[in-house]
Amino acid sequence: MSSLHSTITEPRKDHDASEARRHWGKGSVVTSVIVLAVTLVCAVPLWYIVINTFKTADDMAANPLGLPQTWTFANYATAFTTIPIVRSLFNTIIVTVFGVFFQVLIGALAAYGMILRKSLFTSTVGLILLVAFVIPAQSTLIPLYRMEAQVGLVNTLQGLIVMYLGGAVFCYFLIVGYMRSLPFELIEAARIDGAGPIRIFWSIILPLMRPILITVVVFQTIGTWNDFMTANVFISSSNLRTLVLQVYNAVGQFSTDWPSFMTITVIALLPVFIFFIFCQKWIVSGLVAGSVKG
Repeated sequence: MSSLHSTITEPRKDHDASEARRHWGKGSVVTSVIVLAVTLVCAVPLWYIVINTFKTADDMAANPLGLPQTWTFANYATAFTTIPIVRSLFNTIIVTVFGVFFQVLIGALAAYGMILRKSLFTSTVGLILLVAFVIPAQSTLIPLYRMEAQVGLVNTLQGLIVMYLGGAVFCYFLIVGYMRSLPFELIEAARIDGAGPIRIFWSIILPLMRPILITVVVFQTIGTWNDFMTANVFISSSNLRTLVLQVYNAVGQFSTDWPSFMTITVIALLPVFIFFIFCQKWIVSGLVAGSVKG
């Protein structure tokens, strides 16, 4: 009787499995088509910008989305000879490296302090940080500009780096959520062994937070590199402009050389694009690790 029952149920299981595979196959095909369509839509502006850097203005006006009739690198040569691209690149690197470093350091230390000692004071500070996080950055530009002007930091790279330190709040919220999932027993064991708070942070906490730290560094690097509003408000000297400001200044008041404008745009986006592609696997691993632990 049992053998008869097994022979009846096994075909049903095989049938259900085949139906599930068929349904999953249809769903995956639909998903692939939707993802491909969205990818093509997102790729059209990128194609439009890149391909027109190898055209003349007349060629671009005649066929903006097609291949160039004659490939030319004159736009890139003109950009490097007429605009201080190298200096602007150096300014952007300085601002991004120091700004992101201190953002992540301050955010990690703040999260560590919140986790290490829970009290009314830390809860109040966390609430203040939450309120500061939801306030629009545009509403604070005027008072921040006045404050930096009083101490002589306006129109300096140091002042721009100080402005970017506000991103430490975003780093704090990402890191503190990940840090809550860490085993607190390790901190207690280190305390028993005589390790101080700084030693615990550098020797135990930071190595355990490597996935989320890499993710935060990538996000903040892209945001700082591509920032326009803050740099445009606090930087006015031409020799202190970042690459994004050079893109903005390439637009003329009455006319614009669009191939040259797009060339400068590609030059500004290429370093951070390469950086993102290189760090993509760490971004995914950091997000997955955080979702699994938290």
